[in-house]
Amino acid sequence: MGRLRFLTAGESHGQALGVIVEGVPAGLALTSDALAVDLGRRQRGYGRGARQAIEQDRAEIVSGVRHGTTLGSPILLQVANRDWDNWTGVMQVGPLTDTAAAELLAAAEEGNKRATPVTRVRPGHADLAGALKYGFNDVRNVLERASARETAARVAAGGVARALLTELGIEVWSFTAEVGGEAVDPARATRTRDEADASPLRCPDPAAETRMIGRIDEARSNGDTVGGVFEVVAHGLPIGLGSYVHWDRRLDAALAAAVMSINIVKGVEFGLGFEQTRRFGSAVHDVIEGRGEGGRWIHRSNNAGGLTGGISNGEPLVVRGAVKPISTLARPLPSADLVTGETVDKAHYERSDISVVPAAGVVGEAMVMLTLADFVLDKFGGDSVAETRDNLERYRERISRTPDAPVAGGRRAARSTDDGPRPSGTDEPTGDGEAGSGGDD
Repeated sequence: MGRLRFLTAGESHGQALGVIVEGVPAGLALTSDALAVDLGRRQRGYGRGARQAIEQDRAEIVSGVRHGTTLGSPILLQVANRDWDNWTGVMQVGPLTDTAAAELLAAAEEGNKRATPVTRVRPGHADLAGALKYGFNDVRNVLERASARETAARVAAGGVARALLTELGIEVWSFTAEVGGEAVDPARATRTRDEADASPLRCPDPAAETRMIGRIDEARSNGDTVGGVFEVVAHGLPIGLGSYVHWDRRLDAALAAAVMSINIVKGVEFGLGFEQTRRFGSAVHDVIEGRGEGGRWIHRSNNAGGLTGGISNGEPLVVRGAVKPISTLARPLPSADLVTGETVDKAHYERSDISVVPAAGVVGEAMVMLTLADFVLDKFGGDSVAETRDNLERYRERISRTPDAPVAGGRRAARSTDDGPRPSGTDEPTGDGEAGSGGDD
């Protein structure tokens, strides 16, 4: 990230999660109540586990805001872990005293799972690779940070990005598109956004949701888990975010990396995505119909998902994330012990969800919004929200106008004072007669 960036901190059963969001312009209205909306959406969904009944996430704004308005300085958010009370001895930051160490040892010998070091690595998790990479002999040191609990901090940061994007007329939403092979039928997606958000799986297709719930129930009865697909849609993006000039300035590349960074996501696609590989080009590429009302460019379809050449093209952005089944199973798979290297009948088990596709979609929203906010600020700048908004509005107005007609060779012909009227779209010559240039837009 460039203009806007964020860093999270904290462990799953530590005292709190924290996140610093840097680069937010001054003058943006921001409250903890506003951030709580998405944090609550992240915790809901059919198939969630017991942890969600313990945590009632709320992000407290520690710095960067005064009297409900951003100051332009870094914003620090903190999300308390309510389960911390049950883990204070196991996860305390300071060194253990001899007495405290003896108490943990005694608890472990009595069968206390929290106090017992974790050595049976779990298939599908970062346990083995992380322990070997960092030289740990207790997988607890890995799983606490690799846990999806960290995404609560991302969602809090995403709430900041949402506030900024909303001020600029950009809206982002997600929904559950598929669970366990049961997919939404667009023709039957009759629920409104609010209705879908309030449904058990945040799904706009009631019939598909019923089938999805059946798949989750099947997984639960088998001690198993199930994955799916979420879809994130952004409306109101201007043409011109991103660039084809370099790989790291492409908006699609940045969005793919952002969504792929979510713990449970194993694939990302835009628009038609992989379906494009099964069609001829004539059935894939979006026909450009020209300018419409207000100078807006219109595409006949949106198979590209709002992105062409690494640049937003004015159509809605459509991003999907493929969510793998959760790695922690109620009936654990066979595995191996980190210390002995020998096989074990069952991997370590921590309480788990059955399916998290609706929650993953909310995290996907956050990552998309943080990426879009970064690219918006990179394009339009502004130390205050008002300045950013003015820059965006002037840009929108300019690209809605008919451009000057080009001159072959890129040169403007000089003329004497008696040459008569100049052709439409030409200007007075400047400098050596070369066409002017400047900016990425």
